[in-house]
Amino acid sequence: MNAVRRGLGNGVVQAFLVVIGLVWLTPLAGLFLSSLRSAEETASGGWWTVFTSPGQLSFDNYSALLGNAGISQAFWNTVLISVPATLLVVVLAALAGYAFAWLDFPGREALFLVVVALLVVPVQIGLLPVAKLFGQLGLFGTIPGVVLFHVAYGLPFAVFLLRNYFAEMPKEMLEAARMDGGSEWRIFTRLVLPVGRPAIASLAIFQFLWVWNDMLVALLFADSSAQPLTVELQSQIRQFGSNIDVLAPGAFVSLVVPVVVFFAFQRHFVQGVMAGSVK
Repeated sequence: MNAVRRGLGNGVVQAFLVVIGLVWLTPLAGLFLSSLRSAEETASGGWWTVFTSPGQLSFDNYSALLGNAGISQAFWNTVLISVPATLLVVVLAALAGYAFAWLDFPGREALFLVVVALLVVPVQIGLLPVAKLFGQLGLFGTIPGVVLFHVAYGLPFAVFLLRNYFAEMPKEMLEAARMDGGSEWRIFTRLVLPVGRPAIASLAIFQFLWVWNDMLVALLFADSSAQPLTVELQSQIRQFGSNIDVLAPGAFVSLVVPVVVFFAFQRHFVQGVMAGSVK
């Protein structure tokens, strides 16, 4: 009887999770189906009408999307911003996190307190001062300028996260590696990085999603030749509100890339969350 109750309980929980998953996926499915319909069909009825009239689905909108120079350039601008901003934050934060966790140097605790204090600084406070600085350096309106801004404001949280994760590693493990003649660089690359892979993967996912979906920073720091997909879509919605046959597939591409990245690293992300909960 207890086994039957547990089975029913698990079945109810699984059914509930399936329903929640379907609810969350419904907007994505609706956007995808809308991106396969013409502007006239979208204006005449909702996306759910494709289930009764599947003939209205085609990939003509995606062909038009590839021919839209603004959106195509904005997509590659988004890649050129998101990938370097993610890689730089992960690499610099891993190095700094290891240094704060296991290396003794003057002012280590005070410097780490500064990093923690930077966590509470809103991004809006730095927009105008950094914009003025970038203007003097010739970086305002460029892709490197947007990347540097995201790196600067992503590092405090990244360093804090990885430092705390690295600090939980067994001290005896690192001491044994030093006694065997391992240098700090070798210990970092061959021991700390493999053990800290779940936390690093989680950080990479969060940073990539944050940068890919950002519009505030790009709206201020990127000019027309460097603006990412979020700004370009917002601009085309304002200028060509009826251009749904291009906007819908562009919005779907902008949405589906982070979803693909998340599911590609889902295993490492779950490991990082579980490891953090155990520690």
